[in-house]
Amino acid sequence: MSELTQVEVLWLEKRIENRVRFGRIAEEQKIDRSRRILSFAPGSIFAFVRWTSNDFGTVISRIDVLRAVAPGQRCSTVPYVKPGAESLLRLTGWQKVERVLQAVDAIEALGINPADVAPDHWQHVHNRLSVNESPRSYTKARHQAWLHRQRVMR
Repeated sequence: MSELTQVEVLWLEKRIENRVRFGRIAEEQKIDRSRRILSFAPGSIFAFVRWTSNDFGTVISRIDVLRAVAPGQRCSTVPYVKPGAESLLRLTGWQKVERVLQAVDAIEALGINPADVAPDHWQHVHNRLSVNESPRSYTKARHQAWLHRQRVMR
């Protein structure tokens, strides 16, 4: 059994789109034109976006920010993710998903890889995504504090 967490990404035009928005991919396997398997090392943080529609419009819009687990660790089951992952954030509904994607864009605009952001940010970001609040709640200073905490804890 592999120690990597595998994510099946799928694209069927105007029907299904499963994609990874950010994360450090350890391995990639192409299945066919519309499917790939992306693998992540234990501890890696990644965002998995799922969108499904039918003849009447969007059925599902969901984003999960997940942390890959090592073999034997407890994890949440997530469709298309094997064996599962630790859930840091799970939101459904296009407005909420869009706000998280805007927050990811804001983090990248700071020159920070979202995969390096403090996990507790993702666990609480849904509280900061009200309609009136900016998605720019993660700052360089906050990121530096997180990196410093990581060095101290080692």
